[in-house]
Amino acid sequence: MDDAWKENLFARLTDALEQRSTNLYEEPHREAVRLFNGFSEGFPGLSVELYARTLVVFLHKVTGGDARALANTAMEFYRERLPFLRCVIAKQRSSTDADLKRGSIIYGDQPDEQIVENGVSYALDLRLNQDSSFYLDTRNVRAWLRDHSAGLDVLNTFAYTGSLGVAALAGGARRVVQIDRNKHFLELAGRSAALNRLDLGKQHAIGVDFFVGVGQMRTRHEEFDLVVLDPPYFSITERGRVDQVNETARLVNKVRPLVRDGGRIVAINNALFLSGEDYLAVLQDLCESGYLSLEDTISVPPDAAGFALPGVRAWPADPAPFNHPTKIAVLGVKRKKS
Repeated sequence: MDDAWKENLFARLTDALEQRSTNLYEEPHREAVRLFNGFSEGFPGLSVELYARTLVVFLHKVTGGDARALANTAMEFYRERLPFLRCVIAKQRSSTDADLKRGSIIYGDQPDEQIVENGVSYALDLRLNQDSSFYLDTRNVRAWLRDHSAGLDVLNTFAYTGSLGVAALAGGARRVVQIDRNKHFLELAGRSAALNRLDLGKQHAIGVDFFVGVGQMRTRHEEFDLVVLDPPYFSITERGRVDQVNETARLVNKVRPLVRDGGRIVAINNALFLSGEDYLAVLQDLCESGYLSLEDTISVPPDAAGFALPGVRAWPADPAPFNHPTKIAVLGVKRKKS
């Protein structure tokens, strides 16, 4: 990697940093922000996120010596401009080595273990897996849930580390059920609730496959006022298949019987190859029966989406009218009269 390559990268990182909030430089440095989204900001092999005082460098389709060089170059850039950094982690998303995917500490020693977002604290484990245990794309969903969950029974499916459910609990939800196939991930939901001194008795974290858990709830005739549907892009287990490109309607219909009359489903689709228009078409088809309605959409925050360069096609499919391939819709539910 020559000097011209480094100069080009520094120019991209500088432009991106100038677009972000000046609050980055203010104490106490407890928030989380995406500093660079290479897919939309002109360098697809790299994205960079800041969690309190820890920098996480994600390397996409770059491995070996090139990955190390890219990570070190990004670290050099940010350490010079963000002197409060105390730890840098590099994650090689394309590596076959699980440890490199989870991340290597390339500066400092102890990553931060919590951040604060919109007044709510969230526990972190930045080396939990190939992600950072906390998705910045859904910051506005957490804000929406905090504003719309008071007194409600909330189900958070595919909960991962439970940040969406914790946001609902912080917003005054009466009960929050979080389900994920990996119970280890859900331990962070308990830590997050404790950080906010929330009533732990109102949160139930269940390690169960989505299809099994939803089926059991239907058998017990459980109902919720609000269901969050945030599946992975693609997954196959012995219990069922998740395919966000082709099976959005099937997943919505799986949870719809659990929603009370007048309740809502927050449906999130992060399929890169499903356009925004095609996703809306699926939702509109679901609404044709009159028992679902498209109430609202929720955008991805500008720092997370990235500030697209003129003429740069960032994504394989156009997410418009959404601002990012993470496409988020709020569906109203109407139940048949018994």
